[in-house]
Amino acid sequence: MSSQGLLIVVSGPSGVGKTTICRALVERLGAELSISTTTRPPGQGERDGQDYFFLSPQEFQKRLSRNEFLEYAEVFGHLYGTLAKPVLDSLSAGRIVVLEIDVNGAKQVRQRFERALMFLILPPAPGTLGHRLNNRGRDAGAVIAERLAKADGEIRFALESKCYDHTIVNDDLEEAIDRIVTVIKQEREKAQND
Repeated sequence: MSSQGLLIVVSGPSGVGKTTICRALVERLGAELSISTTTRPPGQGERDGQDYFFLSPQEFQKRLSRNEFLEYAEVFGHLYGTLAKPVLDSLSAGRIVVLEIDVNGAKQVRQRFERALMFLILPPAPGTLGHRLNNRGRDAGAVIAERLAKADGEIRFALESKCYDHTIVNDDLEEAIDRIVTVIKQEREKAQND
């Protein structure tokens, strides 16, 4: 087995199925899901170090000034980021690491990791996101409207950035997961044979 791991980045607008896809990748590939860091308060049932690393805005800024993040962004008034050390340690140990991050974060990761495998997840039709966000029942109407307004810009930015290797339309969840798993296995095999 190669001692070099594989970094997988999964991005897409809210409601497109990123979290479900990432969980499936962890399960099917024995991958590690990177835990994001945020300045937002924990949600009900969320635990520090398991769901997110929860930091104060001051601590986040301090770590940012020490260049401890692979990527970061402000999202809906809170800072989010991926701490570099845990990801680099896992990659050095030869593991597959999955990052579920927004399109701005993905562009930052692409600049640092040319060989990262980048997936952009898109909805099958424009109205699909609104339907999925409403069905989740997690957000108020105003938040859903804000997420939908942001989604168009995210998709446009992602497509224009050209930093993604693969664009997957999540019309059928199992089919989308199977396609991603197949690509990752092929890339992993190719990397081990290099």
